[in-house]
Amino acid sequence: MREVAVIGLGQTPVGEHWESSLRILGSEATYLALEDAGTGLPDALLVGNMLSGLSCGQENLGALIADYAGIRGVPAAKIEAGCASGAAALHQGYIMVAGGMAETVVVCGVEKMTETSQPDTTVALAAAADAENEVAHGLSFVGLNALLMQRYLYEYGYQRADFANFAVTAHRNAVNNPAAMFRRAITPEAFMKAKLIAEPVGLLDSAGIADGAAALVLAPLDLARSLGKPLVRIAASAAATDALAIHDRADILELRAARISSLNAYAQAGIQPEDIDFFELHDAFTIMSALSLEANGFAERGQGVRLAMEEAISLSGRIPIATMGGLKARGHPVGATGTYQALEAVTQLRGEAGANQIPGCVLGMTQNIGGSGANIITHIFERVS
Repeated sequence: MREVAVIGLGQTPVGEHWESSLRILGSEATYLALEDAGTGLPDALLVGNMLSGLSCGQENLGALIADYAGIRGVPAAKIEAGCASGAAALHQGYIMVAGGMAETVVVCGVEKMTETSQPDTTVALAAAADAENEVAHGLSFVGLNALLMQRYLYEYGYQRADFANFAVTAHRNAVNNPAAMFRRAITPEAFMKAKLIAEPVGLLDSAGIADGAAALVLAPLDLARSLGKPLVRIAASAAATDALAIHDRADILELRAARISSLNAYAQAGIQPEDIDFFELHDAFTIMSALSLEANGFAERGQGVRLAMEEAISLSGRIPIATMGGLKARGHPVGATGTYQALEAVTQLRGEAGANQIPGCVLGMTQNIGGSGANIITHIFERVS
């Protein structure tokens, strides 16, 4: 297995791109990443996407994005794993380069969620849940996360207000991210006053529907060394699954797939959780932040919320999260989220995160969740001297 580095980054701002189609967003991010890499025509393109067939009536995204990015002729394919599609594409790109099947691979995550009405988008998103046993009974992802959050409050005795700092931290960090959708700070009071969507989940517990694309170019570390750029390698890439429906899980408050994939990632990288300098977690809902911190070894069971309450998740805290705004404030264009997370991690490790830079960071972890915890993919990135 060869060591794999990230040599190019490209992204569009996250937002409501009424004037830009799926193909334009994806091709722009791909072109920018290739321009940043400066290595010419890639050997392959992988596109992470969840909703294109449902929201845009468009499949065969590999060929489409390759065409409009000016790399027609390269092998290309769409990778789908629910909201973890971006990280799934990155995982496959890593395997291709590490296994010697390709020298350079572009991984682009792209999603266009504003083509359909909000109710139709909600229905499309529900396709990542269990269609027969959850969706058919009226459960949406907001509803599923409300059930998880309600159970967490019951089990551990917290109040809804205890989750506020997850959202407050994300918005504070997004202020300095030009690509973020919600570049404004919020207060704990605003969090509590926000409209409830499905009790106890409120509007500010939840990531927003958005459009966007982010891309990375992968290459062998030896090739990356010859380019004279800051070196960031993928120290680990691991994936795991759990039951699609939460009622089929042995413990609904354990993200078992997160635990499995992170343990495998730590073993690949030869590190422990305490070695991680920052964590780009999948904060689609505040309850997922708490469960993720626990599943990945950063907090004991029932203690994930305390990390938020104690400011341990801030940029200067013990385990900074959502360093550029996370899903909550950067926005959550679902199929692109995993590549945005990876791009932001590499940006930190390159020392290019501006006002949000974590001094001296060496190891960053990203984790992308498909469904309500059914498909979870973990990556660890390392700055190489």
